[in-house]
Amino acid sequence: MEAKMNAFLSDLVVEYHKLQSLHWYVRGPQFFQAHAQLEVYYDEVRDMVDDVAEAMLMEGLHPVSRMGQFLELSGIEEAPGDFVDVPAAVELVLADFSRLLASAKELKRAAEEAGSDLVAAKADGYIEGLAKAVWMLGQSR
Repeated sequence: MEAKMNAFLSDLVVEYHKLQSLHWYVRGPQFFQAHAQLEVYYDEVRDMVDDVAEAMLMEGLHPVSRMGQFLELSGIEEAPGDFVDVPAAVELVLADFSRLLASAKELKRAAEEAGSDLVAAKADGYIEGLAKAVWMLGQSR
């Protein structure tokens, strides 16, 4: 379970920074809405980062904490670091949130197999929030 949690944590950390970059560099006709929503998303992901790491510590596990570790373990690519139009930003976030949703489901299964009610319950919350975000992003295409 520790490896799955560290992979999920790493994906969240990279996604947090990616969302911040997209927030800074998004442009186009729907700029105001996208800029504001990207901030909402990175605030939510930031809270998930802390929640996952604290749950790991409560379970006696060791969360990774260095940027190199996060980049090594994450399957999410960093942001382009340049201007991106709103539709492209939506596609990037949709793909990443879909990946995070799949990872949260895997984490729930691993937690249930390990008998960790705490992590399984937290995974339910991640699944709910990510599923809604994926659905909403899909509607905006």
